[in-house]
Amino acid sequence: MTAYMVEFPAEYDAAVYKSENAELANFSPQLLEQHYYLYGVPEGRPGNALKTRTDFLTLIPSTAKVLEIGPYFSPSMTGENVKYFDVLSREQLIERAISQGQTEPNPPHIDYVSPVADLGVIDAKFDYIVSSYCIEHQTDLIKHLQDVENLLHPGGSYFVMAPDKRYCHDYWMKESGVAEVLGAHHENRTTHPFRSVVEHLALSAHNDHFRHWAGDHGYPYEDFLPRLDRAKHVFENANGNYVDVHSWYFTPDSMREIIHILNRTGDVKLSCARCYDTRRDHNDFWVILQKANS
Repeated sequence: MTAYMVEFPAEYDAAVYKSENAELANFSPQLLEQHYYLYGVPEGRPGNALKTRTDFLTLIPSTAKVLEIGPYFSPSMTGENVKYFDVLSREQLIERAISQGQTEPNPPHIDYVSPVADLGVIDAKFDYIVSSYCIEHQTDLIKHLQDVENLLHPGGSYFVMAPDKRYCHDYWMKESGVAEVLGAHHENRTTHPFRSVVEHLALSAHNDHFRHWAGDHGYPYEDFLPRLDRAKHVFENANGNYVDVHSWYFTPDSMREIIHILNRTGDVKLSCARCYDTRRDHNDFWVILQKANS
């Protein structure tokens, strides 16, 4: 066991759920748990001790050695023990942020840079690895998880903050399945296919999670033709190079299932230690993938 392994809060905590829902005070433990999975999860009710992303990230000890993947100009982790990996250098991140309308962006120094997102350029091991809104961009999800495992000390953990497709601009997309994940790995995919570019640029929904939670998802083909023309233009102008779009669409349940199956096939050894369900009026869920302690 590493010096930095901690006991993570349960995904479902009966005491927390009861305290958050006074009308359930007289429910038996069995009925309370049934209520959580039947109604609490779909309604986004808090069912564990983690209320915010800050609560999630503070599970990582401040003394642990940490790598953050893709911090852009707003890293999730800071401190003297934190290193950063990105596809762009600090100077390039500043240029990109300004081009997107950000004023005075201040990204951290990027310790490891790979334009093709190759984690193999990193020559160190870490207790924890963190990524926020990054895993859905991976061209080959299996290789990404294998590379992360190789960078972790035994017993180390990968903290993932991922968008829930039901409450973001991925709403109209089908949940990714394990066959697609295996296919991308079989193809040694290093760029996103045309399909993903079309989905991301021409078929995406609005990105207002409050509206999604309220049941307002917009219209799936709004401005479709001009958006499709843009997708074609972006893809063709890339000349076979990487285009930064989403390729994977997750919910907490689908993430659990994909990791479980990839564990069974032996393609991924990181196990799903925790997967915390999406809270109401938010659009992300939190996952802890753990490396074996040997």
